[in-house]
Amino acid sequence: MAYNSNNKNNIVVVFDFDKTIIDVDSDNWVVDGLGFTDLFNQLLPTMPWNTLMDCMMKEIHDQGKTIEEIKQVLRTIPIHPRVVPAIKSAHALGCELRIVSDANMFFIETIVEHLGISEYFSEINSNPGFVDEHDTLRISPYHDFTNSSHGCSHCTCPPNMCKGLLIERIQESLAKEGKKKMIYLGDGAGDYCPSLKLKDEDYVMPRKNFPVWDLISQNPMLVKAAIREWTDGESLEKILMGTIEEILLEEENEKKMLTSAENNCKMQNISVGINNVHHEPIMPRALRVSQSG
Repeated sequence: MAYNSNNKNNIVVVFDFDKTIIDVDSDNWVVDGLGFTDLFNQLLPTMPWNTLMDCMMKEIHDQGKTIEEIKQVLRTIPIHPRVVPAIKSAHALGCELRIVSDANMFFIETIVEHLGISEYFSEINSNPGFVDEHDTLRISPYHDFTNSSHGCSHCTCPPNMCKGLLIERIQESLAKEGKKKMIYLGDGAGDYCPSLKLKDEDYVMPRKNFPVWDLISQNPMLVKAAIREWTDGESLEKILMGTIEEILLEEENEKKMLTSAENNCKMQNISVGINNVHHEPIMPRALRVSQSG
């Protein structure tokens, strides 16, 4: 990724991927598009989703489907026409953009490259996806839950990924860089835990009438960040750009107030300095007295 770090501001925008950047679930889109829906539904109750997707990719390969055919299906994935402009506009305003997703790296990278937006993201966090020596797409868990738990107690986090832990890691790195505000966009139940990790100065954008919005709505007071709901790509663009502009305006006003306060302080120091200078009393000039005779 050729992320351009010039013209940066103090805002980091973190996107979920499925049903946030794209309009559907990428796993289902590939399975359905290649004709493996029945087998997927048959196996779904028997294993974790992430493990199931790896099994499905092996089955798809065994049935003669190629990596290029998988890519072709991914390139047809639906996306709202205002989402890509929103991503480009946020980047143009100086925001750093990241993806945190429970999809997989192969699907995400294929789609963002096809959309021409890969260069706008500084980081993509997702389950590893790679093509092995047999030309089979393999999907592995972001966190290897077969060896240990990721430690999060939220039932909304799947065993292979806690996005809340990812957000905490991002927050730690941003603190070192001096970044202050985060905007998080998501739709699913897995986006609830990271929403709870956001701070007072942050913003969360849950997709209305989707699982994360339902969870937040049960007790909004648990979320410290400002809540800005959205419904589709058009409202995503409107709410996201409005939030970014609001933050930038607040920061500009803060800078002006700080500059004004500094100038007032300097003027007071100058005034005090002048008053403290010791002046000798000004004596009247002596008059020359003419002497006669």
